Amino acid sequence: MPATPGLLYVVCGPSGVGKTSLVRALVARRPGLALSVSFTTRPPRPGERNGVAYHFVSVERFAAMRTAGEFLEHAQVFDHYYGTSAQAVAQSLAGGQSVVLEIDWQGARQARDRLPGCITVMILPPSVATLRTRLGGRGDDSTLIDRRMRDALAELGHWPEFDYLVINDVFEQALDDLCAITRAAELTRNQQRGWLAANLPELPDASA
Repeated sequence: MPATPGLLYVVCGPSGVGKTSLVRALVARRPGLALSVSFTTRPPRPGERNGVAYHFVSVERFAAMRTAGEFLEHAQVFDHYYGTSAQAVAQSLAGGQSVVLEIDWQGARQARDRLPGCITVMILPPSVATLRTRLGGRGDDSTLIDRRMRDALAELGHWPEFDYLVINDVFEQALDDLCAITRAAELTRNQQRGWLAANLPELPDASA
C-alpha cells in the first residue's frame, strides 16, 4: 500500500519573533517531522555547516537554479537570497515524510500557490514593544534595528493569509500550540485513510 503523503507545514514570522527556536524545538519534540534545509547565498555564520543549517551557494548558482525552476519558493531577505528545493520536498512528501519550512511571507505565498494543501502558520510577538526589545538584545546598532522593525511590521501585516496564528509570549505555550496544530492535521480524515484501510477495512470506503 502506498504511504500516506506527508504534510507540508510552512512557518513564518519576522526576525526576532523566535520562529527558528520554535521550529527546531517542534522537530525535536515531534520526530515524525523533518526540517527542510534551504539554499542561501549568504555566507555561513560561525558553527554553521553546509547541508545542515543551509545549502550555501553562490549568487550565480542560485540564479541558475531559479531559472531552471528548481525552487518550490524563493525570496530575497535583506541582502541575500533563499530558496527551497521543489524536488526534495516532493520526494519527502510522496514518501510519507512531513516537512516543515521556515520561510518568509513571500515564500509562503509561493508555496501555497504550488501546493495548496500546505498548512501555514505565522508566529507573532506578544507586542511590538517586545519585538523591538528582542531585536535590540542582539547588540545591533539602532539603524539596523529600525530597518528590521520596519520589515517585521510589514511581514506581520500579512497575517490574514495564514491558517494559524501562534503568539510567542511564553515559549513552551507557543511550542505546545505548534505541536497541537501538527497533531490535529495528522488526524484529518484524509490522513487517516491509510490506517483505516490497514486496520478497519470492513468500514465502508476505508480502502477507497
